[in-house]
Amino acid sequence: LRSEESLLEEPRRPHRRDLAAFAGTSTLHGLAHICRSGQLGVRQALWALAFVASLAFFLYQAARSALFYLEHPHVTTLDEEAAQKMVFPAVTICNINRFRHSALTDADIFHLANMTGLPPKDRDGHKASDLLYPDPDMADIVNRTGHQLDDMLKNCSFNGENCSAENFTVVYTRYGKCYTFNGDRNKARMTRQSGMGNGLEIMLDIQQEEYLPIWRETNETSFEAGIRVQIHSQDEPPYIHQLGFGVSPGFQTFVSCQEQRLTYLPQPWGSCQASLKEEQILPGYESYSIAACRLQCEKEAVLQNCQCRMVHMPGNETICSPNVYIECADHILDTAVEDFQERCICPMPCNLTRYGKEISMVRIPNKGSARYLARKYNRNETYIRENFLVLDIFFEALNYEAIEQKKAYNLAGLLGDIGGQMGLFIGASVLTILEILDYICEVRTSGGIQQVLSSSGETVAEILSSLENRQIPPLTGDFTVSSSPATPTKPLNRAPYHPEDQTVCLDLIFCVT
Repeated sequence: LRSEESLLEEPRRPHRRDLAAFAGTSTLHGLAHICRSGQLGVRQALWALAFVASLAFFLYQAARSALFYLEHPHVTTLDEEAAQKMVFPAVTICNINRFRHSALTDADIFHLANMTGLPPKDRDGHKASDLLYPDPDMADIVNRTGHQLDDMLKNCSFNGENCSAENFTVVYTRYGKCYTFNGDRNKARMTRQSGMGNGLEIMLDIQQEEYLPIWRETNETSFEAGIRVQIHSQDEPPYIHQLGFGVSPGFQTFVSCQEQRLTYLPQPWGSCQASLKEEQILPGYESYSIAACRLQCEKEAVLQNCQCRMVHMPGNETICSPNVYIECADHILDTAVEDFQERCICPMPCNLTRYGKEISMVRIPNKGSARYLARKYNRNETYIRENFLVLDIFFEALNYEAIEQKKAYNLAGLLGDIGGQMGLFIGASVLTILEILDYICEVRTSGGIQQVLSSSGETVAEILSSLENRQIPPLTGDFTVSSSPATPTKPLNRAPYHPEDQTVCLDLIFCVT
């Protein structure tokens, strides 16, 4: 048996031997040079300093990578994809003049006086009547007095084939009665060639003689002459008063289009909203769009404040009268535009189709064509120059731009960077971390056994003293006794002690009862 002093020192020595053994077998670089048996020397100190510095660099780089990942950065890619054929966009046109002067009745002028600025009695013989006019129907007024496409459209062709007013559908906007070509997404027209002559070409007469005379300015007063045009997807309604562009009479306007398909990322990587509520989808449209959301939001604002809706707004609610248009609805819309971001929250759709445009124009008609058109349409040359225009819309090329937001730094990139930095600075891997955790668990288990010895109320010295007074039975059987400190499989501080049967195992050499 060993002496009492030797056994009392034993709990400290195995722990040091175990740490050195772990360091010698660990795959963590540099640890074996630090935790070596013997006194701490200069070499071990330098290795320890190098290890701590490498660990600090690794933690710094790992923290930077983690913070960059938490910022959720994204990049935008731009690719051009060729196509054999493409869906031609929807084209909405509106005459800037909302009401035809010749179509207004006495009752119309009486009800629209505050809205249009016309006096109840004007120079053309419209008289104010003392009779009570019936309540005005704003939808009927807009539909009946708006410019009719049959009168405006003088020539139409698509892909070199003739078209007519029957190929347009009526749509109502802030400009009144408008017309959309190729607006049905289920019957969308295709084009297989690009360039002029392979799209929509129309000749229009804007009918300036039907424009309302201006007696005084109102919110509805317009000083322009021409049409407003919006090129948009079949999945969204026209929002022409804000997104349209103007076309002047006396010019042929060329619009070269480039389709753009945009894909945005949802939060937190981007700002689009992947899932939408039912009330954010405009009735009559199968998909969500910002234009539809704005129309719905404007309708709710007008409906809440004026208890009616405007003609161009969707729904079955009561349509506002002309007086309510001027006194309430127009004011609410102007206010909604000013604080639109606060009143109307319209998230960006994750998939969007829009059309880039390049616009150019030439003056028409020349002297020869002016005389020809004047004879053909029974008009004088001055009328042709002041009222006729040609609009030519076509694809620049049979390709589209795919603009897509992509994650600049995802979880796989973060793990790859941390793994590379871990291998570069400290030569560790996931298995190295498992080794460290396994060693920590083993040390905690050893600590628990030591607590068992302490909780029994007896020290090692007391145990040895009690052993001296006891008769140790002879050892029988085949066994091997070793007194070398390197041979035990478990140190003393890990040896189990059972106070109930007074059995203790010393250094795994033998057990005494």
